[in-house]
Order: sequence, then C-alpha cells, then structure tokens
Amino acid sequence: MNAQELRDKTPDQLREDLANLKKEAFNLRFQQATGQLETTARIKAVRRDVARVNTVLNEKAQAAAE
Repeated sequence: MNAQELRDKTPDQLREDLANLKKEAFNLRFQQATGQLETTARIKAVRRDVARVNTVLNEKAQAAAE
C-alpha cells in the first residue's frame, strides 16, 4: 500500500481501510502475546500502513477546510 493509491481513494474508503488495519494490528498483537505469530515484520508494516492512512486522511481534511 503506497501513498498514491491511498490518495486516489475517498475518505470513506480510507476510514474503512483504517478500521481493517486496526483490527489486523489487534489480531497480530494477540498472536504475538500467545506465541502464535510467525512473521513479526507484519506488525511493523501494519503500523506504518495505519500511519499512512491517517496522514492521507489528515491531508484530505485540511484540503477540504481550505
């Protein structure tokens, strides 16, 4: 997921993606706590994707406010 793909989406789609990413992050943390997580790098990738989505949402909100 890159920033350009996210900028092409609507704010509603971005909020939906954000909710899905947060659920995935929760599940990954749960798997890590129980020792079932196989790829620990996925946690970092999901956190960065959440940050990207939040950044694009803030950019869109700021553009709409102007």
